[in-house]
Order: sequence, then C-alpha cells, then structure tokens
Amino acid sequence: SPVVGWIGAVNTVLAPFGAYALNLAAITAAICMGRDVHEDPARRYPAAVSAGAFYIVIGLFGATVAAVFAAFPKELVATLAGIALFGTIGNSLAVALKDEGEREPALVTFLVTASGLSLAGIGSAFWGLVAGVVTLLALRRPAH
Repeated sequence: SPVVGWIGAVNTVLAPFGAYALNLAAITAAICMGRDVHEDPARRYPAAVSAGAFYIVIGLFGATVAAVFAAFPKELVATLAGIALFGTIGNSLAVALKDEGEREPALVTFLVTASGLSLAGIGSAFWGLVAGVVTLLALRRPAH
C-alpha cells in the first residue's frame, strides 16, 4: 500500500529525532477487526468508529487520563496492562508453538525474553532472539 510505504519513509526520516512510532496499526485496531466483534466482516465498522471516537476523547483529555493512571499504584497499572494482553499473548503463543519443528526455539525465545535477562547492558529482547536462533540452528544441525 502506498500509504504504508509513505508512513515507513516518514518514520525513517523522523526516527533520529525521536518520532519513530508513527504507524497505522494499533492493537485496538486488531481487536476491532476480529471475529469477537461480529461474525460478518462487513458489520465490524461500528467497533472501528467507536474506537476512533474513543481515541479522540482520550486525545482531548490525555493529561487527565495520565494523571488518573499516575495516581494508581504501579502494580495495579502493570496488572491491568497484563490482563489486557492475555488474549494477544495467548494467541501469539499458540501461533508460535503451532509448528512442531520450531516449537522449542519459539519457546526458548519467549522464555528468555520474558525473563528480563540483561547482559552487557543489552536487554532480554535481543538475548531472546539470540537464544531462539541458537536453539533453531542446534535442532537443525545434522546428526553425525
């Protein structure tokens, strides 16, 4: 899509200045387009319109919403965020672990990333990928 390509180009130009998160995708957009909204894809638009209206309201009252969340204990906010991601994490794990030949590397990647491991100042996302690739290569190595 030309629009997606254009957004990618703008991201590339603006990333050095801190504006790297411009995109047309959001987790809520995926929620609005799922079967949970309506079985008929043509009838899912009210959810997208409602989400758009919600974005506008949150945009107008963003400082107030941020202040409300800042007043909550950090543990509560983290718990709410975790609960909100249950479905996404569950579906993603199901897809990642579906292929029997790549199940172990996917699981190792997830576990190392979720561990919070930090070595040499490099975070767990990197080390999770390294561990997953090493596991994949080890499993695909021909037996002697």
